[in-house]
Amino acid sequence: MPAADAAAIEYAVRLLRQGRLVAFPTETVYGLGADAMNPDAVRRIFAAKGRPFDHPLIVHIASAEALNAWAASVPAAAQQLAAHFWPGPLALVLNKKPGVPGEVTGGQDTVALRVPNHPAALRLLQAFNGGIAAPSANRFCRISPTQASHVAEELGDSVDLILDGGACQVGVESTIVDLSGDRPRLLRPGHITRQALEGVLQTELLTPVLAGPSDIRVSGMMAVHYAPLTTAMLCPLPQLVAALPALAGGDQRIGILAYQFEMPTSRHIQLIRMPQQAENYAQALYASLRELDRFGLDRILVEQPPETAAWQAINDRLRKATVALNV
Repeated sequence: MPAADAAAIEYAVRLLRQGRLVAFPTETVYGLGADAMNPDAVRRIFAAKGRPFDHPLIVHIASAEALNAWAASVPAAAQQLAAHFWPGPLALVLNKKPGVPGEVTGGQDTVALRVPNHPAALRLLQAFNGGIAAPSANRFCRISPTQASHVAEELGDSVDLILDGGACQVGVESTIVDLSGDRPRLLRPGHITRQALEGVLQTELLTPVLAGPSDIRVSGMMAVHYAPLTTAMLCPLPQLVAALPALAGGDQRIGILAYQFEMPTSRHIQLIRMPQQAENYAQALYASLRELDRFGLDRILVEQPPETAAWQAINDRLRKATVALNV
């Protein structure tokens, strides 16, 4: 895993032009990248991840000026959000140009685009001079990678090159806004909040209600996603305190992702204390879940963090990575 220096990026560009896969860092998570205009290369992403082919990918571009190469039209709302938040953890869903491969869009008439805010990702995109389709560089529905080593653990030799750009600073996937219709819709919460988006657009974002799998338009809308292999359960602090004696009895080994909960680590308990600030919690979330998953535990208990706007993206990921605690 070479550091993402000039030589490594030059090599990555050569691989991408050959239709091969390159994992690279963004500010959110590590992406598994392929030339977005090469259908065969894009299909390799799906094969490496074990991802269904009807799940669309986000195309990463070097600047907002590149929108016109991918979108049939760029509405004023897209221009406003791009000017305010790009480079940054925001993907915009727009009606696609006819030449955009269906492999990228999951067969839909829309394409998701974003400009990442990571120096290595931007250097790669500028050198490649094209769009790079890149979902998170992990097996489908599993914990997203926020370090280069996570990509190697998950995908191994399925990736031709992993560019090491250090730990991701945001730690959860991008906010996704659909601008393909008459009204903007928030499809996935992220680091950029609903309130911030509505402040720029001066209008309310709709929230779609999914009737079934056929309604999935973007990454991360599955009911189960971002999940560890160990069964993980989400519970408020009082419920965690009440349930723990029974759960930790006998030979069960329990992992706890704690927000306020206090208990020393023991032979039966592995506890990771999470940061109190939402931004720091998000940055640590996936690495912490991976750490607990490595212990071979019987189950993981996740203490419910606050249910405020600042924690919306975190709670979205936790609900999809866990099941309800029933004891």
